[in-house]
Amino acid sequence: MFLLNHKNRSTGILIALMSAAGSAALSFQAAQTHVPTVLATVISTAISTPVTTTLVTTLVPRTQFITIDPITLPDETVAAKTITLDIPECSPTIMPDSNGYVPPGNCNAQYNYYPSFAAALVAAIFFGAVTFVHIAEGIKYKKGFYWVIIMGSIWEFGSYATRTVSTRNQQNSGLALVSQILILLAPIFINAYAYTILGRMVHFYLPSFSVLGVRLYNLTLWFVFADISCFVVQLIGGAQATNTAPPDQALRGIRIYMAGISLQEAFIIFFVGFAVAFHMRLLKAEKTGQFQSTGKTNWRRLLYTIYLSLLLITIRIIFRLIEFAGGNDDSNPLPRREIYFYLFDAIPMFLAILLMAITPPGLTLVGPDSVIPKAMWRQRWAMRKQEKVKRRALKASGDRSGFELLRPS
Repeated sequence: MFLLNHKNRSTGILIALMSAAGSAALSFQAAQTHVPTVLATVISTAISTPVTTTLVTTLVPRTQFITIDPITLPDETVAAKTITLDIPECSPTIMPDSNGYVPPGNCNAQYNYYPSFAAALVAAIFFGAVTFVHIAEGIKYKKGFYWVIIMGSIWEFGSYATRTVSTRNQQNSGLALVSQILILLAPIFINAYAYTILGRMVHFYLPSFSVLGVRLYNLTLWFVFADISCFVVQLIGGAQATNTAPPDQALRGIRIYMAGISLQEAFIIFFVGFAVAFHMRLLKAEKTGQFQSTGKTNWRRLLYTIYLSLLLITIRIIFRLIEFAGGNDDSNPLPRREIYFYLFDAIPMFLAILLMAITPPGLTLVGPDSVIPKAMWRQRWAMRKQEKVKRRALKASGDRSGFELLRPS
């Protein structure tokens, strides 16, 4: 993979994160075969057989003269000295082909394989189509939280659109880096969307607005903080593991990114615990006939969609951990065969986004309870500020008897 190509010394780096949503009119003829099957079949046939190449070392010494200025000490003056250093420098020795490809290990070799233009284009079309569906659903159901899944879908689409261009411009390190950064970070938004949906479901179905004794306000705050933390850690790791970075810095970046996705998976497991507890509460309420009078009975499909999407994200995380932990030598086939990237990253993420489109939360969460009032957040925030003021006053007076009464719920 691009992140693991430590020997690359290409000049120039472009890190551009897409932060604005836009819609594109994409039209394609719908096949009778199931969409995931079509995607897997087309991508697998589009990826060409990896080119067998011999790695060529292209680091040649470049002589540089460095002059050290005179140094004056209290008892002695050291005269200026000139030292000679032979600094390894990447010097192209192989002429790129028409798409800019050079074998791995050479200057400006952006990939460990010959990337498929057709596979990247197919992935971009599918992600673009599902992005368009989410934008349409957001407009139809008028739910503000749809921006999360739309942003994640756009990042996935942008990553493969950029990758499509990169396959024909393989000497451009900026295109490869932008594509890689978007691919690495887009799943964070899909993860956040699952957190967002569960929060709305808690508000919609449970009068207590709490799960396992944790209020909706705190639950939402926890997982928003968790997602932002994962995003920042993964961004730092991905930014350090660039093709222009020294090998030790690139390795450090990879380790930071692995820590970020490990943290993401830990939060997913923690979140699933709350989701299962919420599931049990709904089953109990259903048995007692609590939902019969309200008509709020269509919750299973949406909750199972959350479970499945998180499972697909987990598959992708496990793949990335195994890929990065295995190193970049010939004994690890994962970063050297493009098919693994599409099977365990592109397809799982497409299915996760597709499931969210097939089961739109706007179809289940309807009515006034489907929206968390802004006044609720403002009221909760004001209450917490009042509690802090009272706790400071009690602490200053030395009276700790009222601390239990002020413990936040």
